[in-house]
Amino acid sequence: MFYISNENPYESEQECMLIGLLDQPEKFLEGLKQLDDAFQGKLTELVKTGDISAKYKLVTVLHSLGNTPVKRFIFIGLGKEKELTVERLREAVGKASKKLKDLRVKSFSIALDTFIAGDISAEKAAWTVSEAYTMAAYEFAGYRKKSNKPEVIIDTITVFTNEDKKKIDPAVKTGWVFGTGVNHARTLVNTPSNLLQPSDLAAYAAKLADEYGFEIELLEKEEIEKLGMGAFLAVNQGSEEPPFMIVLKYQGKADWTDVLGLVGKGITFDTGGYSIKPKDGIVGMKTDMGGAASVLGAMEVIGRIKPERNVVAVIPATDNVISEKAFKPDDVITSMNGKTIEVLNTDAEGRLVLADAVTYAKMHGADRLVDVATLTGGVIIALGLDKTGAITNNEEFYQEVKEASNKTGEFIWPLPYTENDKKRVRSSKIADLNNSPGREGHAIMGGAFIGEFVENTPWVHLDIAGTATSDGESDLGPSGATGVMVRTLAMLAIGENTQG
Repeated sequence: MFYISNENPYESEQECMLIGLLDQPEKFLEGLKQLDDAFQGKLTELVKTGDISAKYKLVTVLHSLGNTPVKRFIFIGLGKEKELTVERLREAVGKASKKLKDLRVKSFSIALDTFIAGDISAEKAAWTVSEAYTMAAYEFAGYRKKSNKPEVIIDTITVFTNEDKKKIDPAVKTGWVFGTGVNHARTLVNTPSNLLQPSDLAAYAAKLADEYGFEIELLEKEEIEKLGMGAFLAVNQGSEEPPFMIVLKYQGKADWTDVLGLVGKGITFDTGGYSIKPKDGIVGMKTDMGGAASVLGAMEVIGRIKPERNVVAVIPATDNVISEKAFKPDDVITSMNGKTIEVLNTDAEGRLVLADAVTYAKMHGADRLVDVATLTGGVIIALGLDKTGAITNNEEFYQEVKEASNKTGEFIWPLPYTENDKKRVRSSKIADLNNSPGREGHAIMGGAFIGEFVENTPWVHLDIAGTATSDGESDLGPSGATGVMVRTLAMLAIGENTQG
């Protein structure tokens, strides 16, 4: 799909070419003089008059009218060089990439060197441009009757650069891998729950295992019962759909030590159980497996890049529905690690399935844990729709996760986690824990509950209830699922030797 070329970009026959413009006239003359000469200096005039703008994220489409073998140019404003960051570049390229849909081209090219500026190296630019295009081009096909209008699919992208192709090629491919992992997670979250049951999540994981050589374990209900996963089973109790505890293991080192555990909430639909959600709140609950999708997307990236790291992914997959068999408020259940739980709210089910999942991840050798979950509406009240909430028991490990999120531009913000929070989840009069000690600090309570099962293992909890989906489109994708935290989890696993 991607081809790297050291040839002159403006002498190559191309349907369309993407060019970055810094808001500095001298940079335009320096980097695009040959192209300006081909237009007899008219490009400079268009920049001076504002018809081609270098203002941040302003996009201009220009037909070459036979002045060059390239038929059309898409100029994207990058703003001031001193203000250009990887994140700003990613969004600018994403916005420009959406213009390609309107042009209905089958191929396009990128003048990569026009995106290298300031602290953004050639490798960073290659990764970022590739990743941004891949994410911005995503569409969820949906289930509407197909239009008679023929679909146009871009199958060739040529990247022109004066840099060493051996450095640029892996960076471009890595950006594509990251973007593809995000897009596949988006599709999982966008899929209706009647078409994505726990068994379908298990089948998807099995497909990844086959493709990337992961070790896989799919625990079915009988095995889950034998292991005593009472918290997980309680949530599944009312369902006709069998649960699955999904485990994927990637071994990047000779010894199974220093294992990163990724745990994703896999509730394929959440009615709230007997603590039933209102009609407005229940719509969209197909997305309650967003954490599972993030983990599966990250594992796909890990499987393609193959870092020298050991990773175990654990996903508890079930729905939470109502029937005569469903668990109820006031029930007391026993988790896998032996702690008893008084159920005060059946809609606080995510923390229950994650309790047994983190216990099982530790049994598989995880000595550091990240759990990802669409856990609480409280995190939206606290932080809004554009920030992922975080809770940790280990500041050093949290800083590693934060650094990974800084590289990917996926904003996370820490919430406090104190001894008083621990006391509140231990406040049941008849059991070791209760799953919902009140509305106050609800996002913190959800994380604090999971912390009771993490115990002393370094751990970060990521509540993506606000960030897993978006009602409106962004520069990097349409409305619907965002695939949030796929890139952060993958970046965390890959480690320091990355260009992102």
